[in-house]
Amino acid sequence: MKGVVGMVVSNKMQKSVVVAVDRLFHHKLYNRYVKRTSKFMAHDENNLCNIGDRVRLDPSRPLSKRKHWVVAEILRRARIYQPPSSTSSPATPKQSISASTAS
Repeated sequence: MKGVVGMVVSNKMQKSVVVAVDRLFHHKLYNRYVKRTSKFMAHDENNLCNIGDRVRLDPSRPLSKRKHWVVAEILRRARIYQPPSSTSSPATPKQSISASTAS
């Protein structure tokens, strides 16, 4: 077996992730390309993977009932939104509620 590349869809377990792997194949009857998705459980020793990361999986010996893959490397990190911290941005003055309702 050779390694596969997929997207992390779940990291709620300890030292394990679920990776969705897409593949395209040509359907002979319909003469179209069909996309199929397979989900594999993989071992992530240091819990480095987040949801949305693109990872490469390598096959390994069976580690549990459903886990037969190991995360070899993280190819691309997911872009996670981080709100700006309140200490670095200047505070904007707020309008008082009583001033807007008085008119």
